[in-house]
Amino acid sequence: MTHISAKPARQDADSLPANDNQRASPADLSFLDIINDEDEVADIARRAERLGHATLVAMAIGLAAVPLLYLILA
Repeated sequence: MTHISAKPARQDADSLPANDNQRASPADLSFLDIINDEDEVADIARRAERLGHATLVAMAIGLAAVPLLYLILA
């Protein structure tokens, strides 16, 4: 029976095709590898929360101002 894995085994550099676009060693790149510090994660969460609040306030102002503008111009 053939074993099927969700993560394929890495190939040796000798078995890879000879082309200039392929790296000698395959790299596992992940966004989570860039974030190492919990303070950085907390900072990103704070900025996202502030942006969400600003968006909510802007939508509320827009929903109140657009009908008033329509009534004034009509």
